[in-house]
Amino acid sequence: MSIAPSSSQPDRQDAAAKPTRVRRLWRFCVGLFATKLDKSTRRIKLVAVIFVLVYGVICGRLVMLGLHSGTQQALKHGASEVVAAARPDILDRNGEVLATDIKVMSVFAEPRRIIDKDEAVELLTAVLPDVDAKELRERLSSGKGFVWVKRAITPKQQQEVYHLGLPGVGFLPENKRVYPNGSIAAHVLGFANLDGVGISGLEKYIDGQGLADLHGAGFSLTPETLKPIVTSLDLEATYVVREELEKGIAKFKAKAGAAAILDVNTGEVVAMASLPDFDPNNPADALDPNHINRLSVGVYEMGSTFKAITIAMALESGKVNLNSRIDARSWLRYGRFTIHDFHAQHRVLTLPEVFTYSSNIGTARMALMVGVEGHKAFLRKMGQLTRLRTELPESAEPLVPKNWGELNTMTIAFGQGLNVAPLQAIMAVGALVNGGIMVPPTFLKRSEEDAKKDAPRVVRPETSETMRYLMRLNAEIGSAKLANIPGYFIGGKTGTADKIVHGHYSQDRVFTTFMAILPADKPKYLFLTLMDEPQGLPETGGYRTAAWNSGSVTGKIIERTGPMLGIAPRIDLPTQPFPLLAKLGYGMANIPQTGHGGH
Repeated sequence: MSIAPSSSQPDRQDAAAKPTRVRRLWRFCVGLFATKLDKSTRRIKLVAVIFVLVYGVICGRLVMLGLHSGTQQALKHGASEVVAAARPDILDRNGEVLATDIKVMSVFAEPRRIIDKDEAVELLTAVLPDVDAKELRERLSSGKGFVWVKRAITPKQQQEVYHLGLPGVGFLPENKRVYPNGSIAAHVLGFANLDGVGISGLEKYIDGQGLADLHGAGFSLTPETLKPIVTSLDLEATYVVREELEKGIAKFKAKAGAAAILDVNTGEVVAMASLPDFDPNNPADALDPNHINRLSVGVYEMGSTFKAITIAMALESGKVNLNSRIDARSWLRYGRFTIHDFHAQHRVLTLPEVFTYSSNIGTARMALMVGVEGHKAFLRKMGQLTRLRTELPESAEPLVPKNWGELNTMTIAFGQGLNVAPLQAIMAVGALVNGGIMVPPTFLKRSEEDAKKDAPRVVRPETSETMRYLMRLNAEIGSAKLANIPGYFIGGKTGTADKIVHGHYSQDRVFTTFMAILPADKPKYLFLTLMDEPQGLPETGGYRTAAWNSGSVTGKIIERTGPMLGIAPRIDLPTQPFPLLAKLGYGMANIPQTGHGGH
């Protein structure tokens, strides 16, 4: 019978082997540090192995740090993509700066690196009191790699944040858009947001011309490498226009107002203001719906200033001439509607009298001579039935009657029933007085040659000169007398339109406009002033019509801006201002007039 080996035998063998291994290790260590020469090779090998291991650990750590640094670099690169990009300077026509970039510092945070977020919020809001603590805490708790704390801080704030010594909080340089003239030309310039993106006005136009695409493609652009944008504006003239408009609104207690100066030969808008306005340095003000640009965004019934277009249409059609006589003896009835004159003469009027008396009846009859389709075609040619496109992205579509019949033609003839942007109205009148060429408005500087290169002719030179004569006559003896500044050979036309309130024309709320050309014999500039709900004053006899408010403000603007724009007062006015009319036998066009006034 076989007997199985005892299970304790291997255990005894293992126990005996352990001392042997310990003794061997001890002998190895003793031998390693012995000073015998035959042991040096072993020592060198071990030291080499140790150095390899140590350096391996160091290299591994460096790789980890390198990867971590790369993350930080990626973070900084990602942050740089949201930094406000550089934009070109915007200048007035004489080189004065209207908008430019300045370098500022902004505070950012890396939420993942911030240990105590509550402490960070408390310290940062103490230094930056306009930062909302709740919003900042939410951003720091978002777990994102990068968040803004505050954009565009002052140097003092930067030092205070720096001395807080908060890990995960740093600074990035970026561009800030500034407008050194405040509210001057605000509606033309528009504004750019904190990220350097144009939101409105020329700032938005610039992005649309390729600037945004260049930034998006990764081009490193600086203000020095970007060509400045030269506008058509004259800064000094714009300042005067805004100042006189502001005074006029206050004096006549109007709700709002606007004014502009247009170069009728180049289409350049030399000055423009719409009040109330906003400061582009504080763009939140632009969100107020009352701060719209009333010259391009608002659409209005332009009142009697539209009569210039109607009379030009009738002259161009050949239905009338300066010797024509129009029946205005009684009211003009159409169904249940009655058209009457503000300054009714109850007699037959000559064509110049229709203009100077601002006869609704006379202009309505002339429009009917042309007909509904002819009327629509002429207004379309004059750019009054479609949206006006300029460099300003903000523009409004005209309000055109859906079912245009004879009654619409009669009322539109004297400025009721068709709502247009004032800027497109002065574009049309500019074409009527510049010789008959339709030059679209622009807010960028350009030459007359470039402006008229592809510009169409809309009326004959003789018609244009007739309109200049009528506007000059109105300044001498009609409703434009308040703007007839001594030394300036101006022409003008008033317009007073009753406002529509709750679907009906109001009896006590008006919208007034005034257009003036300077000089009337060879126009260079067209001036426009409009007022929303001006009030009558004791010195105006209680009248709130355009001659008293918009007209008087325009006169003050002409008096102050004429010399700025290179038109000095003349001692001797021209004796032969309208030579084409003289050749056609209208000698009276060159004889000074005296007589009546108008609406």
